Formats: sequence, C-alpha cells, structure tokens
Amino acid sequence: MATRTPTQQLQVHPQYHHGFEAGVKAGHYNNPSHHAAGPSATQILAIITLLPVCGTLLGLAGITLAGTLIGLMVAIPLFLLFSPVIVPAVIAIGLAVTGFLTSGALGLSGLSSLSWLLDYLRQGKSVPEQMVWTKRRMQDAVVQLGQKTKDVGQTIQNTAQDTGKDQGTWTTA
Repeated sequence: MATRTPTQQLQVHPQYHHGFEAGVKAGHYNNPSHHAAGPSATQILAIITLLPVCGTLLGLAGITLAGTLIGLMVAIPLFLLFSPVIVPAVIAIGLAVTGFLTSGALGLSGLSSLSWLLDYLRQGKSVPEQMVWTKRRMQDAVVQLGQKTKDVGQTIQNTAQDTGKDQGTWTTA
C-alpha cells in the first residue's frame, strides 16, 4: 500500500503473503538453484505430454457439444411433427442430456488436466524428487506387508500347534 505525504514522498508498506514468508523461512527465495534459467527437462516433457491430451479433451468436448446442439435442432421439428409419439421424444431428450453431460465431463477433464499441469509447474518438483518419495513409500509398504505376513504366519503356526494338541488329546482318550 503506498501513500503520499504532503512533501510528495512515497512511503511503501509491504504486505507479506504466507507463501512468501514460508519460502523465505525455508530458504527458497535466497537459494540460487531455486531460480533456474528456464524450465527443466521434466517440466518441458510434462508440457509436451499434457498439452495434446488437454487439447484433445477440450476438442472432444466441443465436438460433443456441437453434435448435441445439431441433434437437438433436428429433434425439435420432429417433436412438433410427431408429438403424439412420446417414446421417441423421451429417447431424444435422454440422448440430448447425455450429450450435454458428456461434453461437460470432457471439458472438466481437460481443464482439470491443465490445472494440474499449472500446479505441477508452480511447485517446481522434479521427477527424481517424486521418484525418491515414491520409492520410500513403496519400501514402507513392503516392510508393513512383510510384518503382516510374519504375524499371519505366526498366528497360523500357533493355531496349528493348538489344533494338534487338541487332536492329540482326542486320540489318546
């Protein structure tokens, strides 16, 4: 916010945002490696991969919308000519609603893909960082699975021993 005093001096009152303060505390804004000269290879690859997907989904959404509108324009005169026949009208309305819903779903898919791409680029995470995180998660899952398998094996062994003892008492009696 800037205000002018009667002597025409400019006073600046900075307003900090939470993201900026957190970045300064974490050292991101003072870290020269954080300010790269341009996008990384993984970011370029993500853009090259996702832009055709987003474009295709948005194109399909537009084509579906156009087809639905054309179908509706063809169906309205048929409604007027064949108004006593209600079953085709219900079918046509159902197809029109399905077309609008499909168009909306494809459009939302394309826009959400674009949103994800922008968030991915803003975060600046590289693929190796994500791979390390995924590798740790997989190692944790394997350790947990191994522990559960060991516990289940121990339970089965104890149950088998108890059953063997019980059967042994029945055979001797």
